[in-house]
Amino acid sequence: MNDFARSLENWYAEYGRTLPWRLTQDPYRIWISEIILQQTRVAQGIDYYNRFLKRFPTVEALAFATSDEVMQQWEGLGYYSRARNLHAAAKQIIDMGAFPRDYSGVRALKGVGDYTAAAICSFAFGLPYAVVDGNVYRVLSRYFGLDAPIDIAAGKKAFASLASELLDLRTPALYNQAIMDFGALQCVPKSPDCSRCPLADSCAAFGDNRVELLPVKSKRTAVKERFFAYIIILDECSVYIHRRGEGDIWAGLYEPLVVETPRRASVEEVVPRGFCIVKVIEGLKHQLTHRTLFADAYVVKPEENSVLSTLLPPDFIKVPLERLHDYAAPRLVNIIYEKLNFA
Repeated sequence: MNDFARSLENWYAEYGRTLPWRLTQDPYRIWISEIILQQTRVAQGIDYYNRFLKRFPTVEALAFATSDEVMQQWEGLGYYSRARNLHAAAKQIIDMGAFPRDYSGVRALKGVGDYTAAAICSFAFGLPYAVVDGNVYRVLSRYFGLDAPIDIAAGKKAFASLASELLDLRTPALYNQAIMDFGALQCVPKSPDCSRCPLADSCAAFGDNRVELLPVKSKRTAVKERFFAYIIILDECSVYIHRRGEGDIWAGLYEPLVVETPRRASVEEVVPRGFCIVKVIEGLKHQLTHRTLFADAYVVKPEENSVLSTLLPPDFIKVPLERLHDYAAPRLVNIIYEKLNFA
């Protein structure tokens, strides 16, 4: 074992986190945790992990659930393609007869990339595959002083090769957990406490005063602004909602009628004739990773029932307010429901 790996594993023995998915070698449970943690912080992910597994304790339970049931359990986690991929992959596993036990089989599952396959294979089966996630990029780039961009193919390949060379082949799961926790707790993105770092004496970035400059990305992703106006049609104690289609954010989730405009629109521009406004919520701002959403919401009632048929497409359904929680909705929509005391 190299000195780098030994130092990380010694640090992990003292400071590593005890997490529920580290108390099992069940590939199903490890897979669920890895998919949740792809875009979710550990502290938030634990509750979702426990709730998801309570509802779907086995891959069979997940595979035979409806898409609405899966999306409902995922509600609030965001990046909902993860839930759709999980559902599809569970069906793949059922077709295979069991959870795959080699890298190629795991990598072939829907929604599983190189990192996730390596994590599952090392944690569940003890196979010698090195994980490379954001924490690993940060630790390796700083310790070895590497300025290869981590968001281009050449940089990713270089880091993957280095990670494989450093992997402790005797205990790959231990090493992978150690380097990820080290990046999450010690070698953090901003203002790490290098005075308490066991690797500081041999860290290239610390020696060159470049800790805050690494790792390097070749470009920044532009943040796009989008403007939504929700038209919440109230019919007695029910509202009309529909499922969002494919090809955009929140595919498969439910929402009221929404009008998207290139800028913030006035009420006259978005509320159709034939409806009276009951309540207005204005000026909501919701941040996604690469989008900033601005939203207004108008609760309206039809002046005549006939206007509904001319306004609403046929895929809209009428749902009693007390049953809105049965239909998974984007976080922004749930915020609106909460402000309206619908949920």
